[in-house]
Amino acid sequence: MARPNKRLGQHFLRDARLLGRIADAVGAGPADTVIEVGPGPGGLTAELATRAGRVVALEKDRALARALAGRWPNVEVVEGDALELDWHALARGPFLAAGNIPYNVTSPLLDKALTPPRPASITFLVQREVADRLAADPATPEYGALTVGVQAVAAVERGFRVPAGAFHPPPKVESAVVRLVPLARPLVADGEVAAFRRTVVGLFGFRRKQLLRGVRELTGWDAERAAAALARAGVEPGLRPEALAPADFVRLHHALVDEGRRGG
Repeated sequence: MARPNKRLGQHFLRDARLLGRIADAVGAGPADTVIEVGPGPGGLTAELATRAGRVVALEKDRALARALAGRWPNVEVVEGDALELDWHALARGPFLAAGNIPYNVTSPLLDKALTPPRPASITFLVQREVADRLAADPATPEYGALTVGVQAVAAVERGFRVPAGAFHPPPKVESAVVRLVPLARPLVADGEVAAFRRTVVGLFGFRRKQLLRGVRELTGWDAERAAAALARAGVEPGLRPEALAPADFVRLHHALVDEGRRGG
């Protein structure tokens, strides 16, 4: 039996029923390629192999990668760090992304998965708190910069919860499945994503302040110039950042750029 590596943040899901449900959520068929991040001992890999035409399993742990190699005819095991590997080159065409991902690198893996050209879908098992944040609505406690950054480019489908006791060893938190489907028409253009995220993160840094004050502190502008940008975006200056929907943030970002803000 494979031993989880604490340094790599490994927690292995062994419940066959839950693994099957995750594979079902991925929605892969015989014509699909799945990039699986962190296959571990291969529980989810086995389920994906029965559904997908091809699975490319990315495993950083050398011992686990060697143990998985050759177990399924339609599974290619690639030893390496998923954050550094070229998913598109490995997929050799359109693909779906999936995985029980290490919680200590969730944000970087989400960024990687959502880097254009994006997969047809991304199905990850993540910390429940992260799933709540990804799927959050405006004006809720979970809503924040992560929510806006992801929802500007993908629809978020929050799936079922997975209890800590289903893992070996049990993590200190509950988990949940989340499925991201990239938008056919993202709210923000691919070339603007980095600058847009800097704007969103910057404004949420002033979460407790009204947007007029937040824009002034973010840009260094006087009240008149900041108010002009908010008016251009059609955003009330007395609102706080968590009140804005992703589309509102996109308009505000464009208004700040139009008003002369540079560099995001």
